[in-house]
Amino acid sequence: MRFSLLLTALALLGMTSADAADLYARFFTGSTMRIDLHHTGTKGEERLALDQVYEEGAWPGSQTQLLDTLNLGEYFVRVFDRATNMLIYSRGYSTIFNEWQTTDEAVAGAYRTFEESIRLPYPRSAVQVSVSRRDRRMVFHEIFTTIVDPKDPTQVHREKRTTPYAVRPLMQNGDPAKKVDILILGDGYAKGDLEKFRKDAAHYSEGLFSTKPFAGRRNDFNVWTMEVIAEESGVDIPDQNVWKRNPLGTMYNTFGSARYCLTTDNRVLRDIAAAAPYDFICILVNESRYGGGGIFNLYATCYTDEKTASQQWQMDYVFVHEFGHSFGGLGDEYYNSSVAYTEFYPAGVEPWEPNVTALRDPANVKWKALVTPGTPVPTPWEKAVFDSVETLRAKLDRLAADYYEKREPLYRASTEILRTSRFVGKVGAFEGSGYAFTGLYRPAIDCRMFSLKVIDFDPVCSAAIERMIDLYSR
Repeated sequence: MRFSLLLTALALLGMTSADAADLYARFFTGSTMRIDLHHTGTKGEERLALDQVYEEGAWPGSQTQLLDTLNLGEYFVRVFDRATNMLIYSRGYSTIFNEWQTTDEAVAGAYRTFEESIRLPYPRSAVQVSVSRRDRRMVFHEIFTTIVDPKDPTQVHREKRTTPYAVRPLMQNGDPAKKVDILILGDGYAKGDLEKFRKDAAHYSEGLFSTKPFAGRRNDFNVWTMEVIAEESGVDIPDQNVWKRNPLGTMYNTFGSARYCLTTDNRVLRDIAAAAPYDFICILVNESRYGGGGIFNLYATCYTDEKTASQQWQMDYVFVHEFGHSFGGLGDEYYNSSVAYTEFYPAGVEPWEPNVTALRDPANVKWKALVTPGTPVPTPWEKAVFDSVETLRAKLDRLAADYYEKREPLYRASTEILRTSRFVGKVGAFEGSGYAFTGLYRPAIDCRMFSLKVIDFDPVCSAAIERMIDLYSR
């Protein structure tokens, strides 16, 4: 209740940009505060504990859009000024921990601890930092709170950390406080691979800004690169017993999935990234195995060395798809590929992701304003035929030498179904989404979040991305 009332009261104020800027100057300095946490638990149980607090460089985020009203993410951090009890900053986000909780390992009762960070403008005075998490009905409940006093010399680490890695602007359109700042780092790039990293970073950045809706909002972004040098080329691939000394700790086989590539070395990543202005992080992985990952408001990863020339477009697909997760809070719309999750979306509960729905009320689907007139909801499509083709494809061994040869006719068949479907190009509610064959729906027959193709985002995903761009650049 307190949360809702505060947001409502602030919204009613209708603050101008000048008012918001004055609010920033009143409560914050020009630097960044990073709060490191330990996130521990098992399925159905979790605990957050304070690790360290740091003062870092200039705050790169918006100085006017301090409150997040998008209602995205599994978690929500709120920062209150202690003297006035005023809500002065908030953001939604998701974590590796909450994904891990849906794996068989957690279901079996294992406990694990993950490192996490919260970044915010550096407060002038003591603040209360509160973290809430959604329950299975999507209602937020506070799970952690702490007091941080920026004037306490024993609480905040202020050592100036330097980096030996070069930071370069790849695309620069203005003041970081008024732009969305993307930082691209490489992992598994040895010194002799740096020219490849530079080409990779430029290639993927251009691929992102050639995709709608990013293409029309290019001027709202800055893109920075950091040339992180590894001792040897490549990253860890545990199921092949490949282990590399890569600085960011990126590795395949996350949660037992051969293609899921993440790092759990959060403190190392944040210490290195602190040398550059960033709102969002992308990690390019110097490996040839298909893979990547993206977690909302954490980071995105993508492989960069597809050995099969005819399939190199897949890397472009992965990069933009995973950035859709980490930047837009978009959910996976596919449902026929193996994943490590169990019960990722509770049955009958409306997901928070803007592009996935349980369709509990077809007359009021959450993207109702974007539904194409005359399109039935739910929307019929050739699902049975599509599923028969995709079931065969899913049985193929992606790591086999003849995978692409065997996949090609199935890929063409499924693509043709999507291309010729009756409601192609329309917004409706198409069953099959969020790893579920039934019970969850996506907005369009096809989208960058659904099928393995270099296509644009559908109108619902695009609208969500546009809102996020506005939050960081307006």
